[in-house]
Amino acid sequence: MTRDSRLAFIGGGNMGRALVGALRQRGHPPQRIAIGEAHEATRAALQRDFPGVQVGAENLAAIDGAALVVLSVKPQEMATVVAALRPALQRQRPVVLSIAAGLRTVDLEDWCGPGVPVVRAMPNRPALVGAGATGLFAGPAVPPAARALAEDLLRAAGMVTWIDDESLMDAVTAVSGSGPAYFFLLAEALAEAGVAQGLSPEAARQLAVATLHGAGAMAAAGDGDLARLRTEVTSRGGTTEAALRALEGARFREAVAGAVSAAVRRGSELAAQFGASRS
Repeated sequence: MTRDSRLAFIGGGNMGRALVGALRQRGHPPQRIAIGEAHEATRAALQRDFPGVQVGAENLAAIDGAALVVLSVKPQEMATVVAALRPALQRQRPVVLSIAAGLRTVDLEDWCGPGVPVVRAMPNRPALVGAGATGLFAGPAVPPAARALAEDLLRAAGMVTWIDDESLMDAVTAVSGSGPAYFFLLAEALAEAGVAQGLSPEAARQLAVATLHGAGAMAAAGDGDLARLRTEVTSRGGTTEAALRALEGARFREAVAGAVSAAVRRGSELAAQFGASRS
């Protein structure tokens, strides 16, 4: 993606904002970014935070001349929003990148019309701080240049990985898309447990947050062997071993597996509920 590439975002919510922020930090010119946003208060915030970026209520104006159009509206709104854009998408043939959970490429292609390359992605909220994790899928008809354009945008906000089987995108959503909330819940519970043991709320929160950050940094810097990292901080007969035994006794792994399964099921439900190809 060159600095001359014109990029459009349909929807300026949290994830759209995160990607725009990542682009600006990477030096992409603000005048080459446009955002279509229906809500006035959100538009005002975007204009304040991203001077020079074209922000307006008209989606058609936002996508005019865009090489890449990012669809970042809610799944239940997608069909209506894209239907209004279809004639322009057919004329311009930009790369369309959807970051909506659950919606399949077959539905997006149906709404956009023939000949429009569609890439599906699931980024997560840490993209807000440049530490995102994104899974991407594109069908075999999407040319390499279109894939590269979508990947380059998302790399501005963190790591990316391509998924060969679209049916696994619900698993991506469950693991990394929803995953930050699981870690926040763990940190929240850890802080609450610290308070119950006598720590002040602020000390417990600071310790939990720093530990969450440090563990993530160690995992990212390591060789990918999470089990080894765990054993390295677990002394035989020590406090960590006692704590881990309690977690295993409470079926911690089963609880996590159940949470991921629930998220995968919800992704499938969203596709069935809002997709154009539902039976």
